[in-house]
Amino acid sequence: MLTVSIAVIGPGVVGSALVRQIFLQTDNLCQILRSKVKLVSLANSKTMHHDQNGISSATWREDLTQKGVPVDLEVLGKQLQEGNQHGCCIVVDCTAHEAAPDLYTRFAKRGIHVVTPNKKFGAGPLERIRAFRAAAQESGSQFFGEATVGAGLPVMSTLRSLIETGDKVIRVQGILSGTLSYIFNTYNTGAAFSDVVTSAKEKGFTEPDPREDLSGLDVSRKVVILARQCGLETDLSQLKVESLVPEQLASSQTSVEEFMQKLPEYDEQMAQRATVAESQGEVIRYVGSVDLENRTCSVQLVSVPREHPFAQLSGTDNLITFTTQRYPSKTPLVVRGPGAGAEVTAAGIFSDIIQVIRTHRNY
Repeated sequence: MLTVSIAVIGPGVVGSALVRQIFLQTDNLCQILRSKVKLVSLANSKTMHHDQNGISSATWREDLTQKGVPVDLEVLGKQLQEGNQHGCCIVVDCTAHEAAPDLYTRFAKRGIHVVTPNKKFGAGPLERIRAFRAAAQESGSQFFGEATVGAGLPVMSTLRSLIETGDKVIRVQGILSGTLSYIFNTYNTGAAFSDVVTSAKEKGFTEPDPREDLSGLDVSRKVVILARQCGLETDLSQLKVESLVPEQLASSQTSVEEFMQKLPEYDEQMAQRATVAESQGEVIRYVGSVDLENRTCSVQLVSVPREHPFAQLSGTDNLITFTTQRYPSKTPLVVRGPGAGAEVTAAGIFSDIIQVIRTHRNY
């Protein structure tokens, strides 16, 4: 029976949901995968806790606080690998920072597999990705990042399957932000754009500073990840990105409160675009696009017909279309569903963990 040792970095909202799901499925995984799965390490920004026999499902939060030592992710990797040298070791990075991605290559050199929803790696420096791939090829380490795009939706795995089975990908387009999906699904010509943004913020759909969503940076990272999966060695600086943050309010010197107070002054600009779209029987949506024929990527507000799949969404749903040789433009392959939420995101991460186990050389 394969022994699987898991370390979770960043047990926040999504990380905690993942920890709960792992504990709930431990017995089932033993039967389904013929593997003994143990959560052996936890780390937050300050402390980490390691127990090679498996962390307790009843006291894991308390153990991290009370038994934890100052965090050192290199030490975490060393403990993980040395405690299970002949089994399967997996680091799950549930943070949104650069600290852990900077260490992925060192994890790979130890034969540790990496699973993450952290977009900072997949959309980060190409040199770092190349270094990881070289180390992974040498050690047999694997990387999975399904939840980097579309939360728990099978976006990356679908794209990978299309490519690996020989299909020619022509274009990938999508509404890739749950926040912006909600905003434009709710917005119409009778509403003020600033009111819809305020509503999204009050419902907890936006970041504490809504400009982080409206700037398009989150969508841009997802587009870069999709483009790189398709073989385009692009980066954020090469994308055509339309920010929805008025230039006069983009400065970090403008507080969140001041931004929200002044945003209504720019409602007319959005209203004009919505009115023009409506006059043509269309609606406006914020779309990320990878065009493989022209080898370009964009993130922008576009008008689409009311019968278009992008116009049929509700709530915070994401929708991604794959136009390929097998799935032409009239009938693209469509993936749709919740694009945000701790439980669905954690499930996407968990699915990657299971993929690592199933494809492990000792499985």
